[in-house]
Amino acid sequence: MSWNRVAVVGAGLVKFGELFDQSYEQMAAGAFRAALESVDKGFEPRQIDAAIVATQRGTLWGQEGIGGNTVPSAIGLSGIPCTRVENACPSGSDAFRIGAMVVASGVHDVVLVIGVEKMRDKSTEEGLLARAAAGHPIYTRGESAPVLFAPFATRHMHEFGTTREMLASVAVKNHHNGKLDPYAHFQDEVTVEQVLKAPPVCHPLHLLDCCPQTDGAAAVLLVNAERAGEFTDKPVYVAGFGVATDHPYLHEKSTFVGLPATTLAAERAYAMAGVGPSEIDMAEVHDCFTITEILDIEDLGFCDKGKGGVLSIEGETAIGGRIPVNTSGGLLAKGHPIGATGVAQLTECWWQLRGQAEDRQVEMRNGFALQHNVGGRGSGVSVVNILTNKA
Repeated sequence: MSWNRVAVVGAGLVKFGELFDQSYEQMAAGAFRAALESVDKGFEPRQIDAAIVATQRGTLWGQEGIGGNTVPSAIGLSGIPCTRVENACPSGSDAFRIGAMVVASGVHDVVLVIGVEKMRDKSTEEGLLARAAAGHPIYTRGESAPVLFAPFATRHMHEFGTTREMLASVAVKNHHNGKLDPYAHFQDEVTVEQVLKAPPVCHPLHLLDCCPQTDGAAAVLLVNAERAGEFTDKPVYVAGFGVATDHPYLHEKSTFVGLPATTLAAERAYAMAGVGPSEIDMAEVHDCFTITEILDIEDLGFCDKGKGGVLSIEGETAIGGRIPVNTSGGLLAKGHPIGATGVAQLTECWWQLRGQAEDRQVEMRNGFALQHNVGGRGSGVSVVNILTNKA
């Protein structure tokens, strides 16, 4: 796919948090309205040819019919083609990738990609995420998300001397960025000491090393690049994308100091975009835990293997650093409403590329932004999307 064939002309989201006052459909409608209002030259909903909805609600709630038919009706688009995408934590990222392929193929000229998730209406005691990550009844007994990621932290510490202070620096940075983001779930600063002294969850991960469960929705509007001028004079283009998979169980892993699916997905995205890690100006990456961001920035090629913790604690991933990471606050502060997460990350990239990120704005020297998710059982799937403001 040529990287100038698909343009993003609108993007928006609702404020993430514990949205008990909003239904699943109301959140989706709010994100859709925000995306429409962001289009510089105006946008009529009737111009949308098709929609792709990213959500994990079927897995989380046992309601498999949700998404593909309820969301179009809720946002006033009943009758249009609509497909639900569910691909673990990268559901929104993959829905965007698929939407880009639909537009690039010429089947549809205008596609809405919308991610939405209700995480807080059910107690974790009801097995909300345990159901989503269910695997072998013996191999995975007792495994929760922190249990799956803690071994990566301890092994990284063992091999490279990574410290808990380095992990904590990720949380400090992302909560600082979240305070600058009006859409973030958490908008309070934290200190290294607070992260270190937070209640333990699964050694060496403590409470502030973990992202929250969050409600939210986000939406983007994709159009054929030849029509981008109808909607905006500042389009953002899809430069490249990649998706890859890995073994789902810990005992099958080839390494505990990296996530191979991310490395493969990134290689494919960089190849399509024709750029390398050094040309990326900022990145929104999957920081479900502090160790995950450290693994991500290594696997994405922003530093050598084993140097992610050093990069973080020295401030190179901060706003104003060499490679700003998670300017939105990341999953740690902004939140992780699974189906909406990737679409919200792409919205942040869109704002950055258009110079509209306000207090979070970074210098876009090369004009490329990267978005990444990894997830599923054992981090078995990863998606990377690269956007650009270069025509």
